[in-house]
Amino acid sequence: MSTSGAFSRAQALHRAGSLAAARPLYAALLPDPDAGPAARFALGLLELQDGRPDLAHELIAAVIAAAGPALRYRLALGHALAALGRWDDAAAEYAAVLAEDPARADAHYALGAVRQARTDYAGAAAAYAAAAAHDPTSADALVGLGNCRQLLGERRAAEAAYREALRLRPDDPATLSNLGALLDGDGRAGEALALLEAAVGRAPLVAPYVINLGVALSRRGRHAEARDVLRHAVACDADNAEAAYNLGIALQGLGELAEAALEYRRAAALRPTHAAALNNLGNVLGEQGDAAGAEAAYQAALRAEPASVVACNNLGCLYRSLGRLDEAEDALRRGLEFDAAQAALHDNLGSVLKDAGELGAALECYRRALALDPAAVASHANLAYALSFEDADGEATRAELRRFGARFAPPPPVAWPAVAGGGRLRIGYLSADFRDHCQTLFTLPLLAHHDRAAFEIVCYSGVPRPDDHTRRLAGHADRWREVRHLDDATLARTIRDDGIDVLVDLTMHMANGRPAVFAAKPAPAQIAWLAYPGSTGLAAIDYRLSDAWLDPPGEDPGTAERTLRLPDSFWCYDPLIDRPTAGPPPALRLGHVTFGCLNNPCKLSQATLALWAQVFARLPTARLRLMAPTGRHRARLAWRLAALGVAAGRVEFVPYRPRAEYLAGYEAIDLCLDTVPYNGHTTSLDALWMGVPVVTRVGRTPVGRGGLSQLAQLGLSELAAASDEAFVATAVALATDLPRLAALRAGLRARLEASPLMDAPRFARAIEAAYRFARESVAAPVTTSARTA
Repeated sequence: MSTSGAFSRAQALHRAGSLAAARPLYAALLPDPDAGPAARFALGLLELQDGRPDLAHELIAAVIAAAGPALRYRLALGHALAALGRWDDAAAEYAAVLAEDPARADAHYALGAVRQARTDYAGAAAAYAAAAAHDPTSADALVGLGNCRQLLGERRAAEAAYREALRLRPDDPATLSNLGALLDGDGRAGEALALLEAAVGRAPLVAPYVINLGVALSRRGRHAEARDVLRHAVACDADNAEAAYNLGIALQGLGELAEAALEYRRAAALRPTHAAALNNLGNVLGEQGDAAGAEAAYQAALRAEPASVVACNNLGCLYRSLGRLDEAEDALRRGLEFDAAQAALHDNLGSVLKDAGELGAALECYRRALALDPAAVASHANLAYALSFEDADGEATRAELRRFGARFAPPPPVAWPAVAGGGRLRIGYLSADFRDHCQTLFTLPLLAHHDRAAFEIVCYSGVPRPDDHTRRLAGHADRWREVRHLDDATLARTIRDDGIDVLVDLTMHMANGRPAVFAAKPAPAQIAWLAYPGSTGLAAIDYRLSDAWLDPPGEDPGTAERTLRLPDSFWCYDPLIDRPTAGPPPALRLGHVTFGCLNNPCKLSQATLALWAQVFARLPTARLRLMAPTGRHRARLAWRLAALGVAAGRVEFVPYRPRAEYLAGYEAIDLCLDTVPYNGHTTSLDALWMGVPVVTRVGRTPVGRGGLSQLAQLGLSELAAASDEAFVATAVALATDLPRLAALRAGLRARLEASPLMDAPRFARAIEAAYRFARESVAAPVTTSARTA
């Protein structure tokens, strides 16, 4: 066979993809002086195709050395250099080609690919645009242009490029998938899903296309479909970290946490720098109650991506949940050093500072979060709630609640059906705290004593980890729905479909509230109760429950909801534990009085500390027992007290403890001092049940009259002071009359147990009457601002 015939034979095999057969034919021609240069160049292209760019570079460079830098040789040399990751050298070759022939579309395209690999997306976009201009039929150039425009955030320009590429090549799965993913990110679900499904239909075994479809399904909340699609992606490419990661997201969305954790671990094993997978792993482990595992996962995410604000945020939230406030603050501030415009970091830092009692700084953080993200409902709720801890007259809180309510459009009018007089009503309770939480001290006695013949009870639970309290509460419900993974619209639709007559918000603006659900008005009558005696600011909530001490008759509370006053008390309490009382005053054996307050530090306002300081000025040997986490915030609280004249040696701090140990802590306290302008509520009832009296300062807001409401039920209104002077005098008088104090302590539990505060059947009848009134008023709306049930 002649050399020309041998070369033609080698080329034919090469074009047919038979690289192994073509290689020896080219190699045999290399010594030939006529065919050798062409064979060497062709062999270089073959080696490049076969994934051996080092050999390709050697062969093509030899051709250039022997035959000179022809444009096609330099272009091929650029390709070999690019395959070796020598981006600058490759770009120089392409630039040299374009200097001689500016119209070469293939050189522009190759230069775009190199610039994109170097993350020079603007330069790459310019090169791809030039390639498309010189070759309007190049769909590849348009796809590259679309990819770079998308990476630059120029989404409309990216869409235009993809659509033009599809016009040229309508069935190209890569373009279909890229455009579908872009539209999905813009929320254009209908067309996005159609494009992504078309891409997978044309290339069902290409994992990236399958992954894009799975991601879009997960974003739509179609987690079961996403799970199946992404399992197929894993089957297509078991080593694809994105397939495992996104499968984890779908499984997490389905609540299949153990399987989700496995997929996140697999994604991180496949790509140890996959910070997102490690972050999500931490979230799942946290949901499962594995705090140590969650912390380790977040720390691993930070090692993989030290500037990850997501990991800083997650770690800060975890530390806050564990009461490790110093570490929580440090993690969140570290995130802000990387990105001070992250609203979530400011919001969560605000919550940490609130927990630490740094209210001024907390409010500043919430306002900063809202300025950065005005649509952040949770930040706005946090701000409105936190204001109540320092807002003595309630006006600032009411103003913020009006702003909060204005963010929700009024629900469309609905002609709710009337109910037959005395007919069975369906009551819905919505809460994320049907668990070991102080709320259960009040929900359990109520649910256990509902008249189930007259009221059907449906509970909508957002609890991440159900516990024994959850199961006990569920035993008192006719229907129990786990709704944590439902979005607001789906949850509202579920409640509406369940035919709820009265929907009760048990969370309001505390953590994990669902104001958007109530704003959608899924039930004829909606009521706010229990979280705290305040307001939601939502016009869609018809009533707020209260009592005559929290909201004195004749006073307009200025709330969005109308007020229904229960005949006795806002609260009905069950300690849910069996332990003896605190016994005689410790002062009898210690020789000095110990005051106490085991409220959260967020209630330890400056006004509170200044009021208490007057008591301690009158009683120089008295001591103070407070609950606060260890660390610099506790030290600052001690400094604030010292600045008011209460020396550090007179103050003892105790950490947060499990309930039994916390209650035992009252044994070391003679007398509790209440907080202002937000009184203790649950903690005061705990103290009273343990036989420890509470002296309260009556405020001007419902949250500031909680102490009065509770003491009035016990016939102890004399412990509720109407002025600062009266508060000091009352506390001093009781502390210096130990026989009176001992007698009061001895009978306090019995007094509480005999009061409406622990009469669950009586309370259940009262609240049921309020529910019935609220439901029947839908057909005949009440126009006054306050009404007693």
